[in-house]
Parts: sequence; structure tokens; C-alpha cells
Amino acid sequence: MYIIDKEMLWQQFSTTINSFDSALRNCPDELWETQLWEDELDQWVAKGFSKFWYLCYHTLFWLDLYLTGAEEGFTPPAPFDLVEMQDNETLPRVYSRDELLSYLELCRNTCQQTIADLTQEQANQTCSFAWGNLPFAELLLYVMRHVQEHAAQLHMFLEQNRR
Repeated sequence: MYIIDKEMLWQQFSTTINSFDSALRNCPDELWETQLWEDELDQWVAKGFSKFWYLCYHTLFWLDLYLTGAEEGFTPPAPFDLVEMQDNETLPRVYSRDELLSYLELCRNTCQQTIADLTQEQANQTCSFAWGNLPFAELLLYVMRHVQEHAAQLHMFLEQNRR
């Protein structure tokens, strides 16, 4: 028996993805490469990982990866690179809004299909990552929270920089 049915899960995931979509679409061009926060002690900031566009890429990369349930064998779609998995990696270039919107639509469709096809056996399957093990159903909730966290950060940044 499912604690939450698939329709309810998709409704919540869809709302989360829509919130992220809104931030991605509504970022003014002049803020696309702006850092969201500054902290000289933060290694991510020093590498530019706190820029608006990068946080969007980061969010989509991990949504895509976690929807597969495993790091092994994962590769993001072209033109994206397998960056985020190792320390000291940097992306080769800034990704455009259109590229990230296309990635978002791919992730949205994958998410919806993954939830629609989810069986009890798949929901209970253990997923292993360097940071821990958890059932796939819990991984879905984890990544939904991750997307929502970054959507909220992006919206807060946009509101703080609204003209």
C-alpha cells in the first residue's frame, strides 16, 4: 500500500517544478551571471557556483540524476557535462536560459513518467550514494525538497533585486 498515492505525489512535484520554472524564466538577463550570495570562505562561491544560472543547472542536474536512482551510468543530456560529481570540477561554459529550460522540460517529463510508472517494488528499492542509502520513494521526496529549496533561493534573490 502507498502512503501517498502517485497522483498526490505528482501534484506536489509538479508544483515544485513549476516554482523552479518560474524563477528560471523570470530572471532578468542582467542577473543571469550574478552571484546569489557572497562568502569568501565558501569554496563554491570562489568557483562561481553561486551564480544564478549555475544554481539552476545544479538543481536540474541532481533532479535528473536522482530520478534515475543511481550515480552509476548516469550522464546528463547534451550539451550538459557530467560536472557536480567530483571536487574541483568546473563547467566549460555558461549555459543559456533556453538550454536550461529544455533540460527542465526533460526533467519534468521524466519525473511525471517515473511517478506514473512507480511500483511498490521500485519505491522500496534501496538507492546508494556516497552520503547514504535510502529507498527510492524517499529519494523522490528528498529531490523534491532539493528543487524547492533552490527555487526558494532563486525567488528570494529575484525579489531582492527587483527594480
